[in-house]
Amino acid sequence: MTAAAGSLIGEDALVFALRELYARTGYRQYQMSKFEEYDLYARNRDFLPSEQIITFTDTTGKLMALKPDVTISIIKNIRDVPDTLQRLYYDERVYRVSASGGSFQELRQLGLECIGALDDYALSEVLMLAAASLRQLGVPAVLEVSQLDIVGALLAAAGLDYDGRAAAERAVGGKNLHELSALLEEHGTDREAADTLLALLGAPGTPEAVFRLLETSPERLIDKSAAAQLRALIAGLPEELSGMIRIDFSLTGNRRYYNGVIFQGYIQGVPSRVLSGGQYDRMMERMGRRSLACGFAVYVDLLERLFRDGEEYDFDVALLYGEGDAVGDIHAAAEDLRRSGRSVYVARTLPGALRFREITEIGGAKRNG
Repeated sequence: MTAAAGSLIGEDALVFALRELYARTGYRQYQMSKFEEYDLYARNRDFLPSEQIITFTDTTGKLMALKPDVTISIIKNIRDVPDTLQRLYYDERVYRVSASGGSFQELRQLGLECIGALDDYALSEVLMLAAASLRQLGVPAVLEVSQLDIVGALLAAAGLDYDGRAAAERAVGGKNLHELSALLEEHGTDREAADTLLALLGAPGTPEAVFRLLETSPERLIDKSAAAQLRALIAGLPEELSGMIRIDFSLTGNRRYYNGVIFQGYIQGVPSRVLSGGQYDRMMERMGRRSLACGFAVYVDLLERLFRDGEEYDFDVALLYGEGDAVGDIHAAAEDLRRSGRSVYVARTLPGALRFREITEIGGAKRNG
């Protein structure tokens, strides 16, 4: 993190660092309203993580919704310029139903969207920024990557009927190889395609192992263009990020919206994904847009445990003053400490609930926090 970010605490430091990372890479901040017309989300309800949406009626009688999703709102509001690349990042609040208690929550998301003339470099840049975002957290992290066209080609080659394919896609998403094998045996007509799919899903996940499997698989079964693209995207990553990549073809997205490359990020200490993204050209088409698109979101609220565990102290310095100390002298002493980049809490007496690295008094007396 930068020196400026280093003087912040927890969530604020992370958000500052990520926003700076995205801005340095050519992304500009996009800010939006807290709400949209309800119909926008109603038309794309199956894209949302929950069907429940907070609504209200505005002064004109329109039914409005507190936004449960950022991407849909961005697609609706930006110009559709398919021959130009628009790089946007956001730091927004969304409103969703809690997965545990069923109550509504205000959640913070930080993410980016790359929209328009999307080529392999732009895709690789998004993938690089996703990995760099995880690395910024300073704990062991993994970015799992998939290519939907590769899995789609194998499922098509397996000769499944409509019901069989739907069931197989669910088994793929659950990484239930036993169930998938039984389904392919029951509904499929091409055993070689079934064996290839099962081998790819059971692979260790390192790019080297997966690409060896793709290269040695029957050529008629593999979407060579998709496989070559995936290899190029990963090979283009900086060395310090490429080691975080695992290929996992069990990652699935709603094919009405997503296509091509999709990915999810995990970090040590948090049981669920903290980052999610991918290509959503089909979503753009569904909303009447000609542009291509790829993006991701960092779920800042899920990192609360990481922030809490990493904060040994609330502030760097507690500066204590006495009744006889002049106000100007107190300000000067506090500013002198802050110039060194430390956070300073000024008080007459120590609050019992806060923790400090250092405690100092006007005049220079110090003691450990």
